[in-house]
Amino acid sequence: MTTNGRQSVEMWFDPICPWAWMTSRWLMEVEKIRDIDVTWSVMSLAVLNEHRHDLDAAYQELMDNAWGPVRVIIAATEEHGESVIKPLYDAMGERIHHRKMHDFDKIIAEALDEVGLPAELAKAAHHKTGDAALRRSHKRGISLVGTDVGTPIIAVEGVAFFGPVVSPSPKGEDAGRLWDGCVLVAGTPGFFELKRTRTVGPIFDAAKP
Repeated sequence: MTTNGRQSVEMWFDPICPWAWMTSRWLMEVEKIRDIDVTWSVMSLAVLNEHRHDLDAAYQELMDNAWGPVRVIIAATEEHGESVIKPLYDAMGERIHHRKMHDFDKIIAEALDEVGLPAELAKAAHHKTGDAALRRSHKRGISLVGTDVGTPIIAVEGVAFFGPVVSPSPKGEDAGRLWDGCVLVAGTPGFFELKRTRTVGPIFDAAKP
């Protein structure tokens, strides 16, 4: 929806995904130089991969632990509103991707404290109470792009796409040009894919706001 000449944009993310983190930092940059308003929603790599049997042991362990952060964000949203989603994401992502913390219980506890939310919300990480809401949010994003993609997903003006997968996160007008190009190609009827082999991993220092 366009409001007062500004485009409404929605991004779905999983806090543990380094590529979603890079994309989110890029989208924050785009907000500064393009007329867009971004809302943030949760999707889940754990949900996406829960019926797969070909995951190696290390990635399966990561998926088992990945339920925690998204469950807590869902629980916090249900109790305190959607305005807490982005601050919690920022707090969790800083610890996961920049500080290289691996203890998700500690990550969650520190993130809740940083944004001023009740510590009791951390209990949601280990319970399925909010999983129906989590799955609804996940399904809403996936339904726009199909099941053969992951996180992140971005939707704007009826156009949705996976990605972009980019490293480092572009700044300034470089970020704006990438946005313009993504919206252009994703909005082209019949366009499905543009891809090349990754030659670098996530360069987090350049992505920090």
